Amino acid sequence: MVQTDEKLYEMVELRDKEAFKTLYRKYEKLLFSYAYKMTSDTSISEEVVQDVFMKVWQKKGAFKPDKGRLSTWLITLTRNSVVDQLRKKKVDFSEYEERDSMTESDKNAESPTESKVIQNEDSHIISTALKNLSTEQQQMIELFYFRALTQSQISNELNLPLGTVKSRLRLALKHLKKHIKTNQEGGIQNDNA
Repeated sequence: MVQTDEKLYEMVELRDKEAFKTLYRKYEKLLFSYAYKMTSDTSISEEVVQDVFMKVWQKKGAFKPDKGRLSTWLITLTRNSVVDQLRKKKVDFSEYEERDSMTESDKNAESPTESKVIQNEDSHIISTALKNLSTEQQQMIELFYFRALTQSQISNELNLPLGTVKSRLRLALKHLKKHIKTNQEGGIQNDNA
């Protein structure tokens, strides 16, 4: 069963523990990685992740789908929690204060670290989508996009008619786009389905 992040969040607001576990499993590593990049401290990063998910569980209606992606909202919560943790521990966080003094348009732009985390998430989506293709389709994508062979070269290398190569590549791309679109919209696969 495929559920969007927004639907999962709605279920969490209704105190659905399974939806909360699913959301946690999906984002825990991403948020820990982001917190760790900011702090270089495992202990603080673990506290931050716990704090973020406690906020998700306790704050009804905090996430607004019309304002952006759930992953971006969670990253913002993580960044804010890191600053709070650093304040508690009396760590110098002048670089974060500098960020807070940026102009409003700068605040709406993603930080380089935030962009990297989102890029990593997108890379994971593509990697997962590739794994969902058949071996034959993976081979077509590998040869065409990663080895940069032309369709004629693929035809020669695999000893297949050019028409077969074209149709296999077209089908592989169609399936790949479908898997990527599902994941970019926040869909996830429920392992129990």
